[in-house]
Amino acid sequence: MHRPKNNNKPVLKKVIVIALLALAIFLLMLLAGHPAAVERYYANGFYIVICRVVHPVLNIFPFSVGDVLYISVVIYLIYAFIRLIVLIFKKRFKIAGRFFLGLIIGVQSAILAFYLFWGMNYFRQPAAIRLNLQDTSFTTADLKAVTHILIDSVNATRSRVTHADLAQSNTNIYNIARHTIRTLSKDSLNFRAYDPDIKPSILTPLLNYIGTSGYYNPFTSEAQVNYQMPVFNRPFVVCHEMSHQMGYGAEDEADYAGFVVATHSLDRLLRYSAYHLAVQEFMYSLAGRDTIAHKELKALLNKDVRNDYKIERDYWRAYQNKLGAVSSIFYDNFLKANNQPRGLETYNRMVLLVMAAYQTQWPSFAARHSLSSLSH
Repeated sequence: MHRPKNNNKPVLKKVIVIALLALAIFLLMLLAGHPAAVERYYANGFYIVICRVVHPVLNIFPFSVGDVLYISVVIYLIYAFIRLIVLIFKKRFKIAGRFFLGLIIGVQSAILAFYLFWGMNYFRQPAAIRLNLQDTSFTTADLKAVTHILIDSVNATRSRVTHADLAQSNTNIYNIARHTIRTLSKDSLNFRAYDPDIKPSILTPLLNYIGTSGYYNPFTSEAQVNYQMPVFNRPFVVCHEMSHQMGYGAEDEADYAGFVVATHSLDRLLRYSAYHLAVQEFMYSLAGRDTIAHKELKALLNKDVRNDYKIERDYWRAYQNKLGAVSSIFYDNFLKANNQPRGLETYNRMVLLVMAAYQTQWPSFAARHSLSSLSH
């Protein structure tokens, strides 16, 4: 006897897959609520395996595999949207329904891959605990004192930057940053890196318009940099993005890790790039506390440093548009959804970690940031 085909089987299979993926995501989110467990089993366990396997393989490619992945996904989503509309227009609702369920599975798989390959780093123990930098209470006088130190450092490092430094290739900038991270990684568990690498982003023209200096691709563990922004910004951004590869999830933590890496270097441009960013962050915080002190310290910046800040502002203003505003709203909400409740303001919280280092590690802090250490 001929049995009629069960057309509901494909639908049932997809529903079961959707349910299983939803369960897996739910279990991961339960783990996310226990930072100590995330630290032990993910950050110091599963994620290290990911780094050891994925980094060496993708480092073989001179281009960003992640960029190609994103471009491919966008093209497919456009195709999927058009196909779904066509199927609905032709009233082929069963096929449209099965296709839509497939899209849901794709989205769930992407969410699961995001957290498994890197995203759980957002929920590990804060860097303040891991680095013993938990004292975040400081006076305005303390803030002013450290800002003064950083201004002295940015002036001193800028005076040592040569025209050759500013004319060097991106490849050289990347190589210096890689070497610096690998050197620090050998001596520090907190800054341990596994085959760190940086790549120029294929999407750089787009990054300019959304006001992005670099980004980390959690699906491929690749760090990408905007290779067109001012040359004195690039070295620090490279260190920041490779800090994400180390497992620093939150943006303020990656800023701090990038700052530590860069200031351990003897390279003139790399050190200057770090102090350039740090002074910017500290002056912003000081302005919120003491406008008079802010004005006094701003006057101490030398002519070349001031000019570099102007070059930076003019560069990004040339690309300002509505697309940048929309992307900022999206990214702000993305950060808030991933254990960074202050959203884009998280970037400015690097100051707390630097101040804690100033208060709890004064001898080493002074040694690394004093004028005497800037003679190279």
